Amino acid sequence: MRPLIGISTYREQARWGSWDTQAILLPAAYADAVFSVGGEPVLLPTGATSSDVIARLDGLVLSGGADVEPARYGADVHSAVTVTRPDRDASELLLLTAALEAGLPVLAICRGMQLLNVALGGDLVQHLPDVTAGVHDPGAGAYTEHAVRTLPGSQVNDLLGGHAVAHCHHHQAVQRLGEGLTAVAWAEDGTVEAVERSGGAFCVGVQWHPEAGEERRLFEAMITAISVASTR
Repeated sequence: MRPLIGISTYREQARWGSWDTQAILLPAAYADAVFSVGGEPVLLPTGATSSDVIARLDGLVLSGGADVEPARYGADVHSAVTVTRPDRDASELLLLTAALEAGLPVLAICRGMQLLNVALGGDLVQHLPDVTAGVHDPGAGAYTEHAVRTLPGSQVNDLLGGHAVAHCHHHQAVQRLGEGLTAVAWAEDGTVEAVERSGGAFCVGVQWHPEAGEERRLFEAMITAISVASTR
């Protein structure tokens, strides 16, 4: 049987057909990426799921989305932070905490990586243009592509090699690392682009969007980690 991979979702006002209402949303690329590597994607509705679901899953993907509420890491709100989803923060932190406690493999993407860092006691740069001239957010509905270098000996380096092409769309980034996390990839301007958690199950966060391109090795690594764990 395919391993069940939970994917966190958006709760947004959405319009389709004659409807304009609150909806549970997820870009199809996430589910497609999970399915393409042998996983069975399971969408986890923000605000309508409990940590009990973790016991039924084999892995967890934290998807991208709105900024994490700065109060979560003890910061005042920057003027550039205009879209937050406190309900989603609460829902995903509940799932993530349960997943880490259960030793479930985790792949955290963009906002997901930022939330992972905050969950483990780290904080964020709230607006990258304040600290770097590098372009990480090209505007609405678009990704910028840039090279990232990876840390020799890290899982990300083993999977992707010394350099990789990242599809990015973010104006925030990891600042102080959370407990147990190691920075393992950087953009040319020094922005942290990937982290790993040591001493447990597969737990990797990437600031870019691997689901947006054809690269599937990070998703494959999660499935491999599940397979290895099941044979122990």
